[in-house]
Amino acid sequence: MRGPSISHVVLVIAVLATVPLLTASNVVLNFLIVALLIALVGQGWNVLGGYGGQYSFGHAAFFGTGAYVSAILQMRYGVNAWIAFALGIAGGALVGAAIGALTFRSGLKGSYFALVTLAFAEVLRILASVAPITGAGVGILITLDLRPQSFQFQSRTPFYWTILAFVAVSLVIVRLIERSRFGAWLVAVRENEDAAKAVGVDTARVKLAAMTISAAIAAAGGGFYVQYFLFIDSGIAYGPWISIEALLAPIVGGVGTVFGPLLGALIVKTLGELTKLITGDAPGLDLVIYGGVLVLIVAFAPRGIVGLLTDLRMRFARLRSSVLERAHG
Repeated sequence: MRGPSISHVVLVIAVLATVPLLTASNVVLNFLIVALLIALVGQGWNVLGGYGGQYSFGHAAFFGTGAYVSAILQMRYGVNAWIAFALGIAGGALVGAAIGALTFRSGLKGSYFALVTLAFAEVLRILASVAPITGAGVGILITLDLRPQSFQFQSRTPFYWTILAFVAVSLVIVRLIERSRFGAWLVAVRENEDAAKAVGVDTARVKLAAMTISAAIAAAGGGFYVQYFLFIDSGIAYGPWISIEALLAPIVGGVGTVFGPLLGALIVKTLGELTKLITGDAPGLDLVIYGGVLVLIVAFAPRGIVGLLTDLRMRFARLRSSVLERAHG
């Protein structure tokens, strides 16, 4: 499969890594940290939805599980933050595997699958809002301990480089999937599941593997959220906001592409902040403009910004070759 190489990933990450060297603004760094967090969760969604064609409306189930497992292990059992973070990723992957086993083995697909994932996220939100171990309606507050070994830092710069490193790992994982046999099977399932079955692809197992990887990446986002904001409750962990952000980023940037979620997250967050600045204190107007622009992007660039840029590059290449032919002719 054609796509950006690992060297392209390294180049993009290297450029982004220089940002704290150019500005010490907490506003800029906070904006980019949140954008990269959404890019990370969006990349998780992209594995399942973009490459596998299984559109999930409930990635909050994995994000929230990663966040809660990390927070509970730290505050209830005294586990080191980095170990708790890793176990949170494992917990999110386990939830993804469980939901995938229930849905894919039952043959659910399309809108039915999307609604079931949404339902699972909502069930988990309700359970977390009443269970004592999750702090019920109060949530869990992480004790302030500004040391690297506690996954807490004195400034935003180390947080920025940490989330950037996680995004880099997710980009490499997705690129390796693209180039692998598993990636080819995943795309075959997306394009025509019955045809994939006919040539011997175990479609249920492929989708289950994609769901597990997707959930693990989303759970990493949840674990980072807890360490950055030092708080989690049921509305944040399992609320619809993160499920929406997770699918918006790759859809705007380009589903089934390596850089789509990263580009989409930066565009979506920039658009959101610009509309707030333009509308000022007018309640709800920023959301109307924000939604309208997103509709236009989806309408006129159905393959996302990456797809649009690819089309423009191909048109330019054709135009250039035709000009050269005429010049030589």
